[in-house]
Amino acid sequence: MSFNLDMKTIFISLVFGHIFTVILISAYRRQNAPDRSANAFFMAKLIQALAWAMLVFRGLIPEVFSIVLANTLLFIGAGLETSALLILQKVFSHRIKRLYMIGTLLCIAGFVTIYTFDVTEGMRIVYASIATALFLVYPVYHMTTDRTASTLRRLMGILYGIVSLSLLFRAASALELGSQVGLFTAGMYQSFSFIALYLIMILGNTGYVLLSKEQADAELLRIASYDEMTGVFNRRTFMVESRNLIHRVAARQGQVSFVLFDIDSYKIINDTYGHFTGDRVLRDMADRLNERLLELTGERYIFGRYGGDEFAILLPDTNEQQAGSIAEQLRIAVAEGNSDVLPVPYTISLGVVSVSAQRNMQLNTLYELSDHALYNAKRAGKNQVAVYNHEQIEVSSN
Repeated sequence: MSFNLDMKTIFISLVFGHIFTVILISAYRRQNAPDRSANAFFMAKLIQALAWAMLVFRGLIPEVFSIVLANTLLFIGAGLETSALLILQKVFSHRIKRLYMIGTLLCIAGFVTIYTFDVTEGMRIVYASIATALFLVYPVYHMTTDRTASTLRRLMGILYGIVSLSLLFRAASALELGSQVGLFTAGMYQSFSFIALYLIMILGNTGYVLLSKEQADAELLRIASYDEMTGVFNRRTFMVESRNLIHRVAARQGQVSFVLFDIDSYKIINDTYGHFTGDRVLRDMADRLNERLLELTGERYIFGRYGGDEFAILLPDTNEQQAGSIAEQLRIAVAEGNSDVLPVPYTISLGVVSVSAQRNMQLNTLYELSDHALYNAKRAGKNQVAVYNHEQIEVSSN
């Protein structure tokens, strides 16, 4: 049974596969803001389609086009496609960009040199296969080793790793069999090569679209969950995450502490220095407290903005004494911190309440109790920490 595939049919299918991808990306680009990753992927598909089109006419056009220029375009396309993946993952730094540009130029120069000195087709296959595999090394490494990577990204990294290994296997086979593993030599290797090329095209095109969709979904979730100005949870997300955390702590019969705080005399800051300065104060405070909370608790806290200059922190497995100590450290971090945001320093006042976690506990109850403590901190002179202990309000100050 013959398993040979028609060479021109496969090349034409690759051309149209890339062209259809170009058409879809063009439609996307017309409806959306410029996207570096989509632009790079668009150019990659366009260049690859042109390269495979030249290979369709091999034997009918000069070899300088069907071999040299076609492979040059394939190198450029591989560089752009892998660059698009790296841009999508936000790891395409200026250094990586420079390395990819230099690497692409070296690949092209090396192939042209090999062709100029009339080196055998087998050695051209070895060189092109290894060079293309090298483009995939960094994307594969990042997608498979990044601890924050999604299942989709890890799977894409594994599949691209298999592609890279198959290219190296092709290079090794070409060292022994020469042109027999070439795309223009009929036989089993040609058929498997065509199938691999088609699958690689599907992997690249479909995988990129899925990764783009995943990133877009993550960005929408971030916008919906975080306060744009300060980068902490917005009120809705803070409440949802806090309820879930309280349920988990209640299951192990632990305690939770709720810390409510705001900036002292924030209205005066806005009226005196303007809202732009007031916004900078909010960002500065959120950054400082996030940094201090990480030092004090690791990542065991939920930090959100309730509205205006009012913020809240939920601390799991934290008793009254511990919560009061943490709140005092936060107060000090603001009061004694050096800042170029204002010509005068700003301070915060905090109200703290600690209770045994209950599954049916209402977050509004914790808010009201801590707000009562915060009121007493303000009444005591501001720049204070007040701890609500049901019977009395204990106030600590500088």
